[in-house]
Amino acid sequence: MKINISNPKNGCQKVIDIENENDLRIFYEKKISNIINISSLGQEWSGYIVKITGGQDKQGFPMVQGVVVNKRVKLLLSKGMTGCRGFGMKDGERSKKSVRGCYVSPEIAVLNLKIVKEGNEILGLTDLEKIRRFGPKRSSKIRKLFRLSKKEDLRKYVIEKNKIGNSGQKKQPKIQRLITPISLQRKRNRLLTKKKQMEKAKKELRDYTKILLKN
Repeated sequence: MKINISNPKNGCQKVIDIENENDLRIFYEKKISNIINISSLGQEWSGYIVKITGGQDKQGFPMVQGVVVNKRVKLLLSKGMTGCRGFGMKDGERSKKSVRGCYVSPEIAVLNLKIVKEGNEILGLTDLEKIRRFGPKRSSKIRKLFRLSKKEDLRKYVIEKNKIGNSGQKKQPKIQRLITPISLQRKRNRLLTKKKQMEKAKKELRDYTKILLKN
């Protein structure tokens, strides 16, 4: 079985191949989101605690959270769900697909783990720092990165791309979920328009009811 261990702190990951069946027993009958101590895998993994995030069997069928079995089952899945890519499917259409349950069994070929607590330093997993190409786009994540308050303007903190557009300036990503005075004004206008439409519909209903009562 191959074990894919990822480190969310620095973005690195490492794949190890375990052939000894006794070493794999700590994973059997454990399910997705369970936390395990993997010190028994060797001296280098001493003190490491990991969380199971997923996996796939020898035929490539993925493990799905919520399917409480350790074998393969067939489910009706919608487009975009785990195990259903949805090529050629229409909106709202569901298809019967085979998926693996959330419990780890000997039939699993690749198991995905995420480090919760680190131990000794491991070459290629904890000693490196993976450089990110782009900065965050969501407003809450930009505030968290630069420790900004909600009143500060985020547009001057966006990390520019090393690419020049047609205007001769560097390209800048659009900030997602950015709240500005203009966006608040548009929201107020939308709510006001909706309120007017509801009042108009109620008035028309009252007038129509009066006409019916007269007749």
